[in-house]
Amino acid sequence: MVWRSANVSDRQYVNFLSVIIGIMVGFAAVIIKNSVHLIQDLLTAEFAVDLHNYMYFAYPAIGILLAILFARYLIRRNVGHGIPTILYAISRDNGYIARHNTFSSIVTSALTVGFGGSVGLEGPTVATGSAWGSTIARATRLNRRQTLLLLACAGAGAMSAIFKAPIAATVFVLEVLMIDLTMASIVPLLFASSAAALTSYFFLGQDVLYPFEVVHKFVMNQTPYYIGIGIIAGFSSVYFARMYKYLQGQFDRVKSSFKRWIAGASILGVLIFLFPSLYGEGYEAINQALQGNHEYLFNNSVFYDLRTETWAVIGLFLLVMFFKAIATSATFGAGGIGGIFAPTLFMGANTGLLYAKVINLTGLENIPESNFALVGMAGLIAGVLHAPLTAIFLIAETTGGYGLIMPLMIVAATSYAVVRIFERYSVYTYQLARRGDLFTHNKDQVVLSMMSVRNLIETDFRTIDPDATLGDLVKKVAESKRNIIPVIEDGGKLHGIVFINDIRHIMFRRELYDKIYVRELMFMPAPIVDPDESMDEVAKKFNQSSHYNLPVVRNGKYYGFVSRANVFSSYRRMLKDFSEE
Repeated sequence: MVWRSANVSDRQYVNFLSVIIGIMVGFAAVIIKNSVHLIQDLLTAEFAVDLHNYMYFAYPAIGILLAILFARYLIRRNVGHGIPTILYAISRDNGYIARHNTFSSIVTSALTVGFGGSVGLEGPTVATGSAWGSTIARATRLNRRQTLLLLACAGAGAMSAIFKAPIAATVFVLEVLMIDLTMASIVPLLFASSAAALTSYFFLGQDVLYPFEVVHKFVMNQTPYYIGIGIIAGFSSVYFARMYKYLQGQFDRVKSSFKRWIAGASILGVLIFLFPSLYGEGYEAINQALQGNHEYLFNNSVFYDLRTETWAVIGLFLLVMFFKAIATSATFGAGGIGGIFAPTLFMGANTGLLYAKVINLTGLENIPESNFALVGMAGLIAGVLHAPLTAIFLIAETTGGYGLIMPLMIVAATSYAVVRIFERYSVYTYQLARRGDLFTHNKDQVVLSMMSVRNLIETDFRTIDPDATLGDLVKKVAESKRNIIPVIEDGGKLHGIVFINDIRHIMFRRELYDKIYVRELMFMPAPIVDPDESMDEVAKKFNQSSHYNLPVVRNGKYYGFVSRANVFSSYRRMLKDFSEE
């Protein structure tokens, strides 16, 4: 470390570490991808496409149970869900991610998805990569800003490796993880993304994830139809987000993990038995949708004999799209580990393909079904994740569909515009935003989110008992350097405070020293601050009250005070450090 400090600049060192991180998370992506494919092949390779199979009901429950047992009895920690875990680490934990996440997300998500959980692998892969970034940052003693950048590099590398999309991965980090776009950050991100993609190419080949050939180029007179699918994708995104949040809330109310597993696994098993296309990530279904083929809806299904009926095709499309959000939520609610990228892409491809089929059936226009399946994916990514740029580049890179960049832009922008009317936050950020922990591109909010009330509590206040006399109070005033005396009884309960200015008129009247008690002079201050309250709320309380000091209290127990001057000084220091390139 001493030699490095003397001979290698911080920027060069971070660039070097970003390459190492990229290679490591590339390996992680290969392991997690191959593990899932191996499990799925072992379980379902012998299933006949024209027959339904009752094992679809049992497999998801088994996989999620194994994931729960692994987390509870082997690592004995909560694994967490991908991107929200990283956003919280960036916002509130100084980039700290538990070491077990370097492998636990791989194991639990492989079991969840391999056995049929209706979620993706992107979130766990990003979480794994970021955990490695956090671990390496601590081992190499990086400062806070460098640690956050290394987490971002790991996240970019994971996305790049899993999707073979280095450009989209870089955009994802800037747009979703909200890292500032500066030369100090963009170069390491590019290094990590490139190294991870090359590692993925070496083991998995250079083929794109969703092979797509642009047979029908963009035609200007079809623009209204692309706007139309953008609007529908926006409303589908609103449905997905609200259903996801609602069901997560319902599962959170169930305190017993066993009951959550029973409920979630039962719902998921029934849905996958009835609609086998909901099994796992759904990549094969997406690839068929991109070819304009809808047979995946009927394969292994009880509805197989209806595959030639137009009404059955449209009906099954609607049912699968409706139940995908429920299947994904049930997977998470039951205790499974995964991501929402794949479910979002699945819904997008189905939305686009159904839209095109309906338009063609009406005879209004003959539009290319495969093209609309492609842009539907971009629409759902832009809407659900609130990431239109990520949607455009991700779909273009993963499909090789750069020839349709204009409709991708139209659909992503339209979908995002529709979603923003109804949903302020994405499914990744709504819980963090509700707690005031959301990391954004607004530097004021970012700095406030990084500050902690507990780190700013001042305790150099002389306290006094409510039954003490004025004489006792005067002695405390003489010993104190502050203009406030907190009134505390045994056990640390706050009864009120006494402002020294309020008692100046009687401080020197000795005849009153034994006649007036503190409880007659004190008052309960307002507002008060909770030790775990967000600094954004504390700043609002300072502005609304015009007080210079606010007491920190939880459940009546006194902790100390936070001062306007100390908060402002800390804010200035952190803003200076955050803004340095």
